[in-house]
Amino acid sequence: MQRITDLPAPPTLGPRPQLEVRDLELALALAAAGTTAGAASAMHITQSAVSRALAQAEERLGARLFERSARGVTPTAAGERLIAGAGLLLAELRELERQVAAPAAATTRVRLVCECYTAYRWLPSAMANLRRRLPRLEVELAVEHTQDPVGALARGDIDVALLTTSPLPAAREARAALVERPLFSDEVVFVVSTTHPLAGRALLTRDDLREHPLITSNTPPAEERSFITAVFGRRKPRLEFLRFPLTEAIMDAARAGMGIAVLSEWMANGYLDGGDLAVKRLSSGPLRRPWRIAFRREAQDAAECLVTALEGSAPRLHRRAG
Repeated sequence: MQRITDLPAPPTLGPRPQLEVRDLELALALAAAGTTAGAASAMHITQSAVSRALAQAEERLGARLFERSARGVTPTAAGERLIAGAGLLLAELRELERQVAAPAAATTRVRLVCECYTAYRWLPSAMANLRRRLPRLEVELAVEHTQDPVGALARGDIDVALLTTSPLPAAREARAALVERPLFSDEVVFVVSTTHPLAGRALLTRDDLREHPLITSNTPPAEERSFITAVFGRRKPRLEFLRFPLTEAIMDAARAGMGIAVLSEWMANGYLDGGDLAVKRLSSGPLRRPWRIAFRREAQDAAECLVTALEGSAPRLHRRAG
């Protein structure tokens, strides 16, 4: 008979992690919403519960994760690191559960399209990272449907769409086949040359945008209307636009002092190292652009993995304006 003392020692697991699944979900919800109220709505709990859970997570970790202000919450450097890893950790946990329940499950393939062309600048690397972590999920980018992602989704030409402004079909039958969820938000900022008359301003006003040309890409009409409404409200002002098809051209035009470039913060970031451009924000507060994910119901399992992974993959720079 084998004695107890002859049995191999149990594996050393190390100290118990301080982070819990709920902490990861909380960080992603706060990053996506930008406010404790928005995170509370997404998580179906009270705003006070969100604040309490955040304080408890920060106490356990010994690090401040979000800066609080009257305008909302902004991730700290520690919070950014948590957000970047949380999505994929949750996706891997979901995949582990699937493997335990159905170890012989086949590879899942989904076709994905983005409404905004600029997303293709960061999405391929996010997908490559996802493929390494979740090898049984294959995602194919269907860029040919970028101009009409909702139509392609309704027809079944694609499985998943990342949307910014386009609504889902109004017809009840079409909507019944689709699921839509908030995903994350990025920030639209304004970039000017350091020699521009507005370069010395700490913040820009709506009048500044009326008085100077706005340099943009060939933005879809729905997204342009959304931008104008977010900045100016219902009364549409008379604005001058200079449109260029490439981000490089937009930034060169701003560098030349031709106007104010309008683009996502993460798009602008790669052009600021030369010191001849400055990022500005509006005096009315950060201009957030919400992203949503929509998918066909039959692709729900794969889409759930995408949702979890992409929540932590969105570029969030929060560079100081100046």
